[in-house]
Amino acid sequence: MSGGNNVPVKEPSISVIVAVKENLESCILGKSFEIQLLLTALLAGGHVLIEDVPGTGKTQLIKALAKSMDGEYRRIQCNPDILPSDITGVSVFHPHEERFVFRPGPVMTNILLADEINRATTKTQSALLEVMEERSVTADGVTYPLPHPFILCATQNPIDFEGTYMLPEAQLDRFMLKIAMGYPDAATEKSMLQTHSQGQPVDHLKPVTTMDRIAEIQREIREVHISEALADYLLEIVRRTREHEAVLLGASPRASLAFMTATKAYAFLQGRGYVLPDDVKILAPYVLGHRILLRPESRLDSVNSTQVLQQILRQVQVPVSAGR
Repeated sequence: MSGGNNVPVKEPSISVIVAVKENLESCILGKSFEIQLLLTALLAGGHVLIEDVPGTGKTQLIKALAKSMDGEYRRIQCNPDILPSDITGVSVFHPHEERFVFRPGPVMTNILLADEINRATTKTQSALLEVMEERSVTADGVTYPLPHPFILCATQNPIDFEGTYMLPEAQLDRFMLKIAMGYPDAATEKSMLQTHSQGQPVDHLKPVTTMDRIAEIQREIREVHISEALADYLLEIVRRTREHEAVLLGASPRASLAFMTATKAYAFLQGRGYVLPDDVKILAPYVLGHRILLRPESRLDSVNSTQVLQQILRQVQVPVSAGR
């Protein structure tokens, strides 16, 4: 709840983000809202889990994001054979210097794509916990900071269960947002056939900003105002997830912090220097949905986390004066 009651939005920063958004929309057609969610996580300094069937543009979206910001980009194709050191890096003995030298892994980048993350073993997945939370890698007792800004974008296929490992709750809790891309409508898919006839649009993208500029905007996000009444509203929604009869494990305090930061970033994307109740309502399913563990009997009754959150949102009273 920082900043004054009417924090001005810096127009040059908004222009930068609009340019990035337009770049992404030129490659990934018909997914304007999903692109907004990805940019929300980026500006809020969070990580994103994209869950959907193959071929819906998940990888292309992340690649386009990296090219738009002229950032370093690395991709890990997760599988059961990949080791933690394949991600974080490994110390190699250097015979001429007669000492071990750390050789950084693909995690030393600005944007890391962990493709099909649920195909990696739990041991390998755990190697990403420090990366996601501390933005660093520890090898042989030495801690190496990651480049800044850093965002982990992971994908997983919700249909294919053979050869996959469920993400543990501790790791799911470190993803700020969980997004589903979904199939395009008929008109959009027809447009895709035309735009892809000359190759992948992402290959022709030009950078519109830099990672240093994104880091500056991330600092500006902290000054977006959220009123005390709206912060109480947000916290009440989180608290209700812990008390709901269908829920075994509710959202954590880390979720509360992620929720507040995400609403600030989303408000900024709308050109505002303050958070509105609608920002909280819109983001609730994407910030909290993957953090809720339902009771087995609830799942048998075909209850899902989205339904639980919609019920909570209907029950919690919206503050009357929650704007500037």
